[in-house]
Amino acid sequence: MRLQTIFILLALFAAEGALAQAYTWTDETGVVHYSDRPVPGATRINLPDSKGGPRPTTPAPPARDGTAGAQDGAAPDQPFRYASIEVVAPAPEETLWNIEGTLNVSLAVSPALQPGHQVRVYFDGNAREVPGTNFELEDVFRGVHNIQAEILNEAGQMMIRSLPNRFYVQQTTVARPR
Repeated sequence: MRLQTIFILLALFAAEGALAQAYTWTDETGVVHYSDRPVPGATRINLPDSKGGPRPTTPAPPARDGTAGAQDGAAPDQPFRYASIEVVAPAPEETLWNIEGTLNVSLAVSPALQPGHQVRVYFDGNAREVPGTNFELEDVFRGVHNIQAEILNEAGQMMIRSLPNRFYVQQTTVARPR
């Protein structure tokens, strides 16, 4: 039974790689972005399939409410949307050594955090309001930890949430003679 589960998981991972897609879009400042996740308004990039032929190009799916995913400068009837948020430090599955209880956290948000919007972080399941996209968390000691971030609008409604990020903290132990 266990061997069968392993084969199924390997097949799923192989299929995921075969179905890989890429998207590109240009933000309001003219910066070109690339992602493996569809973003409203993005264009799918032609990637060769496993036989070397091109894949068709299709636009990214519309936003859940049917709008085109408006950004700054868009029509006023289309709400602002963030394209992505990610916890980049600590990196997923990273092991940190001897941090002395202080964790430096960095978020990547696209487009940039807008005035009036707040960042909320869930550290080991506990919500904390933080001052921006780069901040420190105190009292982070050895062990396995999880962090996830979300952006709230002026009304306190969640606009976007990152994937959970698991990381490890190790502390060097000095052996003391008895």
